[in-house]
Amino acid sequence: MKVAVVVGTRPEIIKMSPIIRELERREVDYYILHTGQHYSYNMDRLFFEELELPEPEYKLDVGTRFHTQGSQTGEMIKGIEKVFMADMPDIVLVQGDTNTVLAGAVSASKLHISVGHVEAGLRSFDRRMPEEINRILADHISDYLFAPTEEAKNNLVNEGIDGEKIYVVGNTIVDAVQQNMDIALRKSKILREMALKKRDYILITAHRQENVDDPARLKKIVEMLNSIEYPAIFPMHPRTRKRIDEFGLKIDNPKIIITEPLGYLDFLMLISEARLILTDSGGIQEESNILHVPCLTLRDNTERPETVEAGSNIVVGVDPENVLETLHRIIEDKDMEEKMRSAPIMFGDGRSGERIINIILGEGHVWHSRFYMER
Repeated sequence: MKVAVVVGTRPEIIKMSPIIRELERREVDYYILHTGQHYSYNMDRLFFEELELPEPEYKLDVGTRFHTQGSQTGEMIKGIEKVFMADMPDIVLVQGDTNTVLAGAVSASKLHISVGHVEAGLRSFDRRMPEEINRILADHISDYLFAPTEEAKNNLVNEGIDGEKIYVVGNTIVDAVQQNMDIALRKSKILREMALKKRDYILITAHRQENVDDPARLKKIVEMLNSIEYPAIFPMHPRTRKRIDEFGLKIDNPKIIITEPLGYLDFLMLISEARLILTDSGGIQEESNILHVPCLTLRDNTERPETVEAGSNIVVGVDPENVLETLHRIIEDKDMEEKMRSAPIMFGDGRSGERIINIILGEGHVWHSRFYMER
């Protein structure tokens, strides 16, 4: 069997890293295709080096130069199809909810190649989010749906997807955090370099389209950041920096240290030792749950409701008064903070990558125009 692992963004590289390591360990024939959806040294290439992963065999220069979601996705489909036709895999693995996921799944499906969607079944139930559209479409054309939780599986069943295609395997983010924290503890010096004390700073991220491309919402986020009274670190995404400049906004709070995007190992160390996290990232909601750090989500909804149910995450929106009130309450109430830190991990036992590879190699069925394998 030949496996194609399709990635295009930092979170995909992180969450696919346990699968890549398992493919390596099992000596499975595979290759990595990188669409280039994010491709700068800090944002992507550094991750392969830091996480001790092999370089992608195929790299598409798609990037962010396209002005619409459709043009970017279409360019990816053209490039991915060309690779698949030249180097035909038996199964394609995609992860998450990006344009890369949709392009990889569509390209494979049209060539009659089996598709495995890692982290299937997540739903925000907000179709204004382009990620929600990508999730739904990828799930409905996939042959293997690797759901992280029972709740995600139920979402798929409720949409009429055949239960025989769905496998609850946990989330590879647990594997990734556990494996990559071992590397981070060996390699990262970020706390010493930034003279940070453990649990003495807030970590901030903001990059999602519905926040940073909306002038009114981004203005509220900047207003909130300018009112924070605690030491904070803000590794600023290029998209966010660009929009802040375009909209004439300014973060001028001396409590906030703004940095360029960081490598994953440094960022993982910052998460693990933070007092609290403010983010609009889905992956960081998961990582904060795994690392037992309180999280406030700067969105109106989340496709990771398990983190809210567990008690590690609170969805606060972007209204400055609500965000700051919740932040102060957690920091000033030691019992509340410790309760959030003691929330159970909701995404598995760190063996999701192993389960996924077991399934595609020996369980269920994989159909391809070149062969058919049955359990």
